[in-house]
Amino acid sequence: MDAALVAQFWGIGLLLTLTPGADWAYSIAAGVRARSIVPSITGILAGYVVVIVAVAFGVGALVTEFPMVLSALTFAGALYLVWLGIGTLRSRTTEISASDRDLGTGNIAQFFRGAGVSGINPKGILLLMALLPQFVAAEGAAASLQMLTLGSIHLLNSAIVYTVIALLARSLLKAKPGWATRVGTVSGTLMIVFGCMLFGEQIAELTGMI
Repeated sequence: MDAALVAQFWGIGLLLTLTPGADWAYSIAAGVRARSIVPSITGILAGYVVVIVAVAFGVGALVTEFPMVLSALTFAGALYLVWLGIGTLRSRTTEISASDRDLGTGNIAQFFRGAGVSGINPKGILLLMALLPQFVAAEGAAASLQMLTLGSIHLLNSAIVYTVIALLARSLLKAKPGWATRVGTVSGTLMIVFGCMLFGEQIAELTGMI
C-alpha cells in the first residue's frame, strides 16, 4: 500500500475519532459506571470490525440498491441510543463506590451494548463507506484487503481514543466522586440527543423523498 495514503487516512481517521459522538458518550458512561472498561471498549471495536468487513466486501452496493436497509438501520440505531441514554440517566447516583460501580449488566451485556453503539450507527457506516474506498491504491493488493488494512488503523485509533476517554472519566470520578451524577447525566443526555438527531434526520430525509 502507498505509505502516503495510509498516513493521510490515519490523520483524517484520528481527527474523526476525536470528534465527540455516541461512542464518546458510551465510553464516558463505561468509565464512570462500569467495574471494568474493557468489555465496553472491546464491544465498540467489535462493532466496527463488523462494519469494516461489511464495507470491504461490498455492503455499499447493497445499501445503494436497497436504501430502505439504511433507513431501517438508522431508526434502529436511533432507538438504541435513546434506550441506552435513558438507562444511563435512570441508573445515575450522587456517589458511586467501587462495589456499586456497575452498568447494571455483566461483562457480556456491556460488550454487546458497546457493539451495538458502533455496529448499528449509520453515521459510522456511511463515514467508512465514503472514506475507505478513497484511500485504496489503484496499484497494489486487492481493494478489499486494502480496506481491511485501513480499517485496522481505524480500530487502533478508536481503541486508543475511547480508552483514554473512559480512563479520564474514571479519574474524574476518583478525584471528585460527587461529579459521578453530573457526568452520568451528560453522557446519558448526549446519547439521547444523538439518537433524536438521527431519528429527526431520517424522518426529514424520508419526508423529502415522498
